[in-house]
Amino acid sequence: MLPSLFVAHGAPTLVTDRLRYTGFLQTLGQKLPKPRAIVLFSAHWEAAVQQIGSAVRYTTIHDFFGFPDALYEIEYRAQGDIALALQIRELLEKEGVAAELDDRRGLDHGAWSVLKLMYPQADVPVVSMSVHAGLVPEQQYRIGRALAALRKQDVLIMGSGGTVHNLNRLAWDSGDVSAWALEFDEWLGERIETWDIDRLFRYDAEAPFAKEAVPRSEHFVPLLIAMGAAHEGKKAKLLHRQYQYGSLSLSCWMFG
Repeated sequence: MLPSLFVAHGAPTLVTDRLRYTGFLQTLGQKLPKPRAIVLFSAHWEAAVQQIGSAVRYTTIHDFFGFPDALYEIEYRAQGDIALALQIRELLEKEGVAAELDDRRGLDHGAWSVLKLMYPQADVPVVSMSVHAGLVPEQQYRIGRALAALRKQDVLIMGSGGTVHNLNRLAWDSGDVSAWALEFDEWLGERIETWDIDRLFRYDAEAPFAKEAVPRSEHFVPLLIAMGAAHEGKKAKLLHRQYQYGSLSLSCWMFG
Protein backbone atom coordinates (compact mmCIF):
# COMPACT_ATOMS: atom_id res chain seq x y z
CA MET A 1 0.00 0.00 0.00
CA LEU A 2 1.33 3.43 -0.95
CA PRO A 3 1.74 6.17 1.65
CA SER A 4 0.10 9.56 1.36
CA LEU A 5 2.27 12.67 1.14
CA PHE A 6 2.21 16.31 2.06
CA VAL A 7 4.60 18.24 -0.16
CA ALA A 8 5.39 21.95 0.07
CA HIS A 9 5.58 23.67 -3.30
CA GLY A 10 7.34 26.84 -2.17
CA ALA A 11 7.74 29.65 -4.68
CA PRO A 12 6.88 29.24 -8.40
CA THR A 13 10.62 29.11 -9.12
CA LEU A 14 10.89 25.77 -7.29
CA VAL A 15 11.33 23.82 -10.52
CA THR A 16 14.24 25.99 -11.67
CA ASP A 17 15.90 26.58 -8.29
CA ARG A 18 18.81 24.42 -7.23
CA LEU A 19 17.96 23.63 -3.64
CA ARG A 20 18.44 20.66 -1.38
CA TYR A 21 14.67 20.37 -1.46
CA THR A 22 14.43 20.09 -5.25
CA GLY A 23 17.03 17.34 -5.21
CA PHE A 24 15.10 15.64 -2.44
CA LEU A 25 11.87 15.65 -4.47
CA GLN A 26 13.64 14.25 -7.51
CA THR A 27 15.07 11.43 -5.42
CA LEU A 28 11.74 10.80 -3.67
CA GLY A 29 10.01 10.23 -6.99
CA GLN A 30 12.64 7.61 -7.84
CA LYS A 31 12.50 5.87 -4.46
CA LEU A 32 8.74 5.50 -4.12
CA PRO A 33 7.04 2.60 -5.91
CA LYS A 34 5.68 4.05 -9.12
CA PRO A 35 1.94 4.70 -8.62
CA ARG A 36 -0.65 3.83 -11.23
CA ALA A 37 -2.16 7.29 -10.64
CA ILE A 38 -1.80 10.39 -8.46
CA VAL A 39 -4.58 12.26 -6.68
CA LEU A 40 -3.28 15.73 -5.87
CA PHE A 41 -4.93 18.46 -3.77
CA SER A 42 -3.47 21.85 -4.66
CA ALA A 43 -3.67 24.95 -2.46
CA HIS A 44 -3.98 27.02 -5.64
CA TRP A 45 -7.30 25.54 -6.68
CA GLU A 46 -9.95 26.85 -4.33
CA ALA A 47 -13.64 26.05 -4.70
CA ALA A 48 -16.72 26.11 -2.47
CA VAL A 49 -17.74 22.65 -3.73
CA GLN A 50 -15.11 19.92 -4.02
CA GLN A 51 -13.85 19.83 -7.59
CA ILE A 52 -12.36 16.74 -9.23
CA GLY A 53 -10.21 17.17 -12.31
CA SER A 54 -11.46 14.99 -15.14
CA ALA A 55 -9.52 16.31 -18.13
CA VAL A 56 -8.35 13.75 -20.67
CA ARG A 57 -5.00 15.56 -20.75
CA TYR A 58 -4.19 18.60 -18.65
CA THR A 59 -3.03 21.97 -19.86
CA THR A 60 -0.39 23.81 -17.82
CA ILE A 61 -1.56 26.90 -15.94
CA HIS A 62 1.09 29.56 -15.31
CA ASP A 63 -0.76 31.21 -12.45
CA PHE A 64 1.86 33.76 -11.40
CA PHE A 65 3.21 37.09 -12.60
CA GLY A 66 6.58 38.80 -12.89
CA PHE A 67 8.78 35.70 -12.87
CA PRO A 68 11.54 34.70 -15.34
CA ASP A 69 10.41 33.82 -18.86
CA ALA A 70 11.69 30.27 -18.51
CA LEU A 71 8.91 29.48 -16.03
CA TYR A 72 6.21 30.37 -18.55
CA GLU A 73 7.70 27.96 -21.07
CA ILE A 74 7.38 24.93 -18.79
CA GLU A 75 4.68 22.47 -19.78
CA TYR A 76 3.51 19.46 -17.80
CA ARG A 77 1.01 17.61 -19.98
CA ALA A 78 -0.08 14.84 -17.66
CA GLN A 79 -2.99 12.67 -18.72
CA GLY A 80 -6.08 12.36 -16.57
CA ASP A 81 -7.96 9.30 -15.35
CA ILE A 82 -11.72 9.66 -15.78
CA ALA A 83 -12.48 6.27 -14.21
CA LEU A 84 -10.56 7.25 -11.08
CA ALA A 85 -12.23 10.68 -11.03
CA LEU A 86 -15.65 9.01 -11.05
CA GLN A 87 -14.56 6.64 -8.28
CA ILE A 88 -13.39 9.59 -6.18
CA ARG A 89 -16.74 11.33 -6.61
CA GLU A 90 -18.52 8.18 -5.48
CA LEU A 91 -16.27 7.77 -2.42
CA LEU A 92 -16.77 11.39 -1.39
CA GLU A 93 -20.52 11.32 -1.87
CA LYS A 94 -20.77 8.19 0.30
CA GLU A 95 -19.28 10.33 3.07
CA GLY A 96 -21.72 13.15 2.41
CA VAL A 97 -19.18 15.35 0.62
CA ALA A 98 -20.65 17.02 -2.46
CA ALA A 99 -18.29 16.89 -5.43
CA GLU A 100 -18.27 17.91 -9.09
CA LEU A 101 -16.17 16.90 -12.09
CA ASP A 102 -14.23 19.60 -13.96
CA ASP A 103 -12.85 18.58 -17.37
CA ARG A 104 -11.54 22.04 -18.33
CA ARG A 105 -9.14 23.18 -15.66
CA GLY A 106 -5.45 22.46 -16.15
CA LEU A 107 -2.75 21.93 -13.54
CA ASP A 108 -1.75 25.03 -11.56
CA HIS A 109 1.79 25.54 -10.28
CA GLY A 110 0.89 24.05 -6.92
CA ALA A 111 0.43 20.79 -8.78
CA TRP A 112 2.84 20.77 -11.71
CA SER A 113 5.84 22.20 -9.88
CA VAL A 114 6.13 19.22 -7.55
CA LEU A 115 5.01 16.70 -10.17
CA LYS A 116 7.63 18.01 -12.60
CA LEU A 117 10.36 17.28 -10.05
CA MET A 118 9.05 13.90 -8.89
CA TYR A 119 7.77 12.52 -12.20
CA PRO A 120 9.46 14.61 -14.93
CA GLN A 121 8.23 12.42 -17.79
CA ALA A 122 4.57 13.13 -16.93
CA ASP A 123 3.98 9.41 -17.34
CA VAL A 124 1.67 8.91 -14.33
CA PRO A 125 -2.04 9.80 -14.73
CA VAL A 126 -3.23 12.59 -12.45
CA VAL A 127 -6.54 13.55 -10.88
CA SER A 128 -6.29 17.12 -9.61
CA MET A 129 -8.39 18.18 -6.63
CA SER A 130 -9.50 21.54 -5.25
CA VAL A 131 -9.46 22.69 -1.63
CA HIS A 132 -11.99 24.66 0.39
CA ALA A 133 -10.30 26.92 2.93
CA GLY A 134 -13.61 27.59 4.69
CA LEU A 135 -14.02 24.05 6.01
CA VAL A 136 -12.97 23.27 9.57
CA PRO A 137 -9.96 20.96 10.07
CA GLU A 138 -12.16 17.96 10.94
CA GLN A 139 -13.87 18.26 7.56
CA GLN A 140 -10.54 18.49 5.71
CA TYR A 141 -9.30 15.37 7.46
CA ARG A 142 -12.55 13.60 6.62
CA ILE A 143 -12.07 14.27 2.90
CA GLY A 144 -8.72 12.53 3.01
CA ARG A 145 -10.11 9.67 5.06
CA ALA A 146 -12.87 9.12 2.50
CA LEU A 147 -10.21 8.41 -0.14
CA ALA A 148 -7.96 6.20 2.00
CA ALA A 149 -8.99 3.00 0.19
CA LEU A 150 -7.34 4.29 -2.99
CA ARG A 151 -3.93 3.78 -1.42
CA LYS A 152 -4.53 0.02 -1.61
CA GLN A 153 -5.07 0.42 -5.36
CA ASP A 154 -1.59 1.86 -6.00
CA VAL A 155 -2.87 5.44 -6.02
CA LEU A 156 -0.62 8.09 -4.48
CA ILE A 157 -2.58 10.73 -2.57
CA MET A 158 -0.72 14.04 -2.27
CA GLY A 159 -1.45 17.38 -0.67
CA SER A 160 0.53 20.33 -2.05
CA GLY A 161 0.77 23.50 0.02
CA GLY A 162 2.96 24.84 2.82
CA THR A 163 2.88 24.70 6.61
CA VAL A 164 4.29 28.23 6.93
CA HIS A 165 3.09 30.42 4.07
CA ASN A 166 2.88 34.16 4.72
CA LEU A 167 4.04 36.22 1.77
CA ASN A 168 3.91 39.42 3.85
CA ARG A 169 6.51 38.05 6.26
CA LEU A 170 9.09 36.86 3.74
CA ALA A 171 12.66 38.10 4.14
CA TRP A 172 13.83 37.92 0.53
CA ASP A 173 17.52 38.36 1.25
CA SER A 174 17.69 36.23 4.38
CA GLY A 175 19.48 32.92 4.54
CA ASP A 176 18.41 32.34 8.14
CA VAL A 177 15.21 30.76 9.42
CA SER A 178 12.83 33.12 11.21
CA ALA A 179 12.45 31.94 14.81
CA TRP A 180 8.67 32.27 14.79
CA ALA A 181 8.34 30.05 11.69
CA LEU A 182 10.53 27.36 13.20
CA GLU A 183 8.65 27.45 16.50
CA PHE A 184 5.33 26.96 14.72
CA ASP A 185 6.67 24.09 12.62
CA GLU A 186 8.18 22.37 15.65
CA TRP A 187 4.87 22.56 17.53
CA LEU A 188 3.11 21.24 14.45
CA GLY A 189 5.63 18.43 14.02
CA GLU A 190 5.04 17.17 17.55
CA ARG A 191 1.29 17.04 16.99
CA ILE A 192 1.70 15.24 13.68
CA GLU A 193 4.22 12.65 14.87
CA THR A 194 2.05 11.72 17.86
CA TRP A 195 -1.09 11.88 15.70
CA ASP A 196 -2.63 14.27 18.22
CA ILE A 197 -5.41 15.37 15.90
CA ASP A 198 -7.50 16.88 18.71
CA ARG A 199 -4.85 19.54 19.30
CA LEU A 200 -3.89 19.69 15.65
CA PHE A 201 -7.45 20.59 14.73
CA ARG A 202 -7.14 23.51 17.19
CA TYR A 203 -3.81 24.66 15.77
CA ASP A 204 -5.12 28.17 15.09
CA ALA A 205 -5.80 28.69 18.80
CA GLU A 206 -3.00 26.61 20.34
CA ALA A 207 0.06 26.75 18.09
CA PRO A 208 2.60 29.52 18.67
CA PHE A 209 2.57 32.13 15.89
CA ALA A 210 -0.34 30.37 14.15
CA LYS A 211 -1.71 33.60 12.67
CA GLU A 212 1.71 34.51 11.27
CA ALA A 213 2.32 31.04 9.84
CA VAL A 214 -1.17 30.45 8.48
CA PRO A 215 -2.86 33.78 7.69
CA ARG A 216 -5.22 31.85 5.39
CA SER A 217 -5.63 28.10 5.56
CA GLU A 218 -5.62 27.17 1.86
CA HIS A 219 -1.94 26.14 1.98
CA PHE A 220 -2.36 24.32 5.29
CA VAL A 221 -5.41 22.15 4.59
CA PRO A 222 -3.64 19.83 2.08
CA LEU A 223 -1.64 18.58 5.09
CA LEU A 224 -4.84 17.62 6.93
CA ILE A 225 -6.22 15.89 3.85
CA ALA A 226 -3.05 13.87 3.35
CA MET A 227 -3.11 12.87 7.02
CA GLY A 228 -6.73 11.81 6.79
CA ALA A 229 -5.88 9.48 3.94
CA ALA A 230 -3.61 7.56 6.36
CA HIS A 231 -5.97 7.53 9.34
CA GLU A 232 -5.97 3.75 9.65
CA GLY A 233 -2.24 3.44 10.33
CA LYS A 234 -1.67 6.79 12.07
CA LYS A 235 2.03 6.88 11.22
CA ALA A 236 3.87 10.03 10.23
CA LYS A 237 7.45 10.76 9.24
CA LEU A 238 9.07 14.09 8.40
CA LEU A 239 11.18 13.44 5.30
CA HIS A 240 12.53 16.95 4.72
CA ARG A 241 12.39 20.46 6.16
CA GLN A 242 14.07 23.69 5.12
CA TYR A 243 13.07 27.29 4.45
CA GLN A 244 13.26 29.90 1.75
CA TYR A 245 13.24 33.66 2.34
CA GLY A 246 13.34 33.30 6.09
CA SER A 247 9.99 31.62 6.65
CA LEU A 248 8.59 29.94 3.52
CA SER A 249 8.56 26.29 4.56
CA LEU A 250 9.78 23.54 2.26
CA SER A 251 8.71 20.42 4.08
CA CYS A 252 7.57 16.94 3.12
CA TRP A 253 5.63 14.57 5.37
CA MET A 254 4.92 10.91 4.63
CA PHE A 255 1.88 9.26 6.20
CA GLY A 256 1.04 5.58 6.51
